[in-house]
Amino acid sequence: MDRRYFIRACGLTSASLMVANQAFSEIISMSRGNSHIKPISGSWFEFSHTLDVEGKYWNDVLPKFTTEQWKAKVKEIRETGMEYLVLMAVANDGRTYYPSKLQPRYDFACPDPLEAVLSAADECGMKFFVSNDFWDKWSNTSKMMKDPSIAKLRAQGMEEVAEKYSHHKSFYGWYYPNESGLNNSIDELTLNYVNSCTKKAKELMPNSVNLIAPYGTKSMRPNEQYIKQLEKLDIDIIAYQDEIGVRKTQTGSAGKYFETLHTAHAKAGRSKIWADMEVFEFEKGVYTSALIPASFDRVLQQMEDISPFVDKILIYQYLGIMNKPGSVASAGHPNSGKLYTDYMNWLNGQK
Repeated sequence: MDRRYFIRACGLTSASLMVANQAFSEIISMSRGNSHIKPISGSWFEFSHTLDVEGKYWNDVLPKFTTEQWKAKVKEIRETGMEYLVLMAVANDGRTYYPSKLQPRYDFACPDPLEAVLSAADECGMKFFVSNDFWDKWSNTSKMMKDPSIAKLRAQGMEEVAEKYSHHKSFYGWYYPNESGLNNSIDELTLNYVNSCTKKAKELMPNSVNLIAPYGTKSMRPNEQYIKQLEKLDIDIIAYQDEIGVRKTQTGSAGKYFETLHTAHAKAGRSKIWADMEVFEFEKGVYTSALIPASFDRVLQQMEDISPFVDKILIYQYLGIMNKPGSVASAGHPNSGKLYTDYMNWLNGQK
């Protein structure tokens, strides 16, 4: 029996639980030294979660973080070997997470969280993809991608952010967070939005490396039409969501979707393919309850499944879902320390 399905097949009697625990130990043991499983290279990062119900375990904590705690959190993530951080938003719903002339700032204990995290990333050698949105309410996706007035505000925001922060060596590139979803193919809305963002990004920072992370991975049809659209999409990296956490894809099945996308990217000769791997699950209902850590058993299966087809694995997300035990900047679910420890035990076993 394939080991990835073994634990699921076990019953809940005490004997079968012993077997399940033994099976998990065997999974870890078998994966050690397996060079085909890529480690986690980076994570999404946020100053607050867009949905309070999902960010139940950290949204009340983050506004109280001091400058030193934000710096400590970045350095803590770097200790895991991760190299990249993807900032979800510089603004949301009419307020910013940094001092801006364009909108009022969120009332955080730290006067400039963006400066804090970029400074820490400079010190420890991390690379940030800095968001260029949300200059309206994050859920108004279509409006933010179409509305000329928001496009003008987004351009002004990018100019302001570049002026204030592009001197940081950790400012590696931009992340465009608005997602229309790739339903079968890359639609014209996505094409126009991404290409206009990249044009502005390159004007401001010619050497920037830019990233998107679309959903809809399962529904994509990487055929000739998709390849033609991909050739026209001006983006350096596409980190496709594996959609395990949101229960659109079953554990162990995402690899087949990434395999076909890998082939399409090779044919198009454009954009690196990375993964946006979900390391959370929902406490209760999907999108209606808190995000909590997945078991490392599941996470390891995800890593193994998609590793052959991507250059890098990023996760959504470290903050709130993983915490180093004893962290001075702890924020998240009580089980976040266990996921951290289980991952680090596996990672150290690869060395």
